[in-house]
Amino acid sequence: MTIRVEIKDHIAVVTLDNPPVNAMAADWDLPAVFDAISDNPDVHVAVLTAAGDRAFCAGADLKGAVRASEGDAPPRRTPSGTGNRRVREMFNSIQECAVPVIGAINGPALGGGLAIAASCDYLIASEKAKFGLPEIDVGLLGGARHFMRLLTNWGLVRRLHYTAERLDAHEAYRLGMVVKVVPHDQLMEAAMEDARLIAGKIPMGIRLAKESLHMIENMDVKNGYRFEQTRTAILTKTEDAAEARKAFVERRPPQFKGR
Repeated sequence: MTIRVEIKDHIAVVTLDNPPVNAMAADWDLPAVFDAISDNPDVHVAVLTAAGDRAFCAGADLKGAVRASEGDAPPRRTPSGTGNRRVREMFNSIQECAVPVIGAINGPALGGGLAIAASCDYLIASEKAKFGLPEIDVGLLGGARHFMRLLTNWGLVRRLHYTAERLDAHEAYRLGMVVKVVPHDQLMEAAMEDARLIAGKIPMGIRLAKESLHMIENMDVKNGYRFEQTRTAILTKTEDAAEARKAFVERRPPQFKGR
């Protein structure tokens, strides 16, 4: 198994596990994983990380592709474009997940691995994390548009795409790509601390907030705020929203029922 999922206390922890560098595996079905998380009302937030300490995800399995091209492995028998579409849906499923997805980046996130990271709601990075697009050095392209979700300086994205240079975790933090950088052995605790905070909020409110943030990302201010108001109208009519207001006035922790 190359993807592990553990659910506890309303938090789903998704772990990419494909040694040695967690290269994207042909049997990874991230859409199925994140669709199941979206459909599970008991999950309020997800943490996406990877096994080991060598890499978060080094991107495509280039060694496997070379072996296949040299006849050492059976060629992929998929129609033209099917593989590319499957990879796109892998990224989309993370971005479109119904609950927030926190990326806990435990090492280099390169190429497709960078796109996976960029599809999360936000990132917490180990000091071992690095970010880059090495595709140009291996005869490929891609990932720059996802990089632009993390890095608003498009000129720098272009330079990094052309040169294949990498950013370390502290530079990524300085540029606003990650929200925290922590010692490697404290990464999961930092991510889980955030996850526990989010898991304690109004369940439907968090899901509506995720839907709203996803939809307004490419809207103008007028239409984006108008869409947010529609989600607010839905939330205010729920029992949990009434309980949140009552608990606030009474200065006590709210007791949410998920309705």
